[in-house]
Amino acid sequence: STCKEISKSGTAELTKSAFKWKDNQIHLAKCKEPLPIRWSRQLPKNCNPSTVTVSLDPCERWHISIRFNDYRDLSLPPKDKQIGFDLGITSLITTSNGDKIPNPKHFKKLKKKLAKYQKALSRKQKGSNNRYKARLKVAKIHAKIKDARRDFTHKLTTQLVKENQLIVFEDLAVKNMVKNYKLAQVISDANWGEIIRQVKYKSEWYNRKAISIDRWFPSSKLCSVCLNRVESLPLSIREWDCPSCNAHHDRDINASINILAAGLAVSVCGATVRPEESKSRKASAKKQKPKS
Repeated sequence: STCKEISKSGTAELTKSAFKWKDNQIHLAKCKEPLPIRWSRQLPKNCNPSTVTVSLDPCERWHISIRFNDYRDLSLPPKDKQIGFDLGITSLITTSNGDKIPNPKHFKKLKKKLAKYQKALSRKQKGSNNRYKARLKVAKIHAKIKDARRDFTHKLTTQLVKENQLIVFEDLAVKNMVKNYKLAQVISDANWGEIIRQVKYKSEWYNRKAISIDRWFPSSKLCSVCLNRVESLPLSIREWDCPSCNAHHDRDINASINILAAGLAVSVCGATVRPEESKSRKASAKKQKPKS
């Protein structure tokens, strides 16, 4: 009966009276055999679930999640490294170390295949078995994109947090940014909001420090060498020379260095991340190089 309820609603939350937990296995009420589960992570010893949530996704895969108190200490030994990173589209993450992690663009890889299946679905008669099969194909493509994006994001954020004691990033208003229909799809596919969310909670898990700086901090326009601020720096300009000290900058690397510096200032003395107006010079970057 539980499975029938889930098939209609998509999810069901079970309390202790509806399941039995034994040897890290779940036995639903009126079921002799335990549920065949492939756990996504190792469960702690002696965990005692208070609730079990069973769900059926659009491509008809069963998922189960359990809620329990986890008293394990996941703290890692301190590191002497710190990093700032800048989120982008072409390079998903650019770090203050000069590393650039390419954007995997999971949606773009399967966009044509998805469009093909969606077109086929639109031609099927509603209520027919062929439409059911076509809908399932579309759902599986969406699930494949979602799974790849989630897996990549988890591996990336875990690496960032485990390798650095301090992680600094901009507090981007992702929800507002996706309201721009021209950027909504690429920003959503890049998973910026989830990257920031995961870095924050994983930092708490592993005894790290995550600092978000003001989204209006001019990280791209500020020279990381002399702190001169240029007035104009269009997004099309990817490399520029400081008009004050002649330092040559990669736009994203320079931004991530400034982000880290701002985070260190906040961490040490709680300083503001906004540069003082007196230190800003109204000038445009010279010898600007547009993106090729």
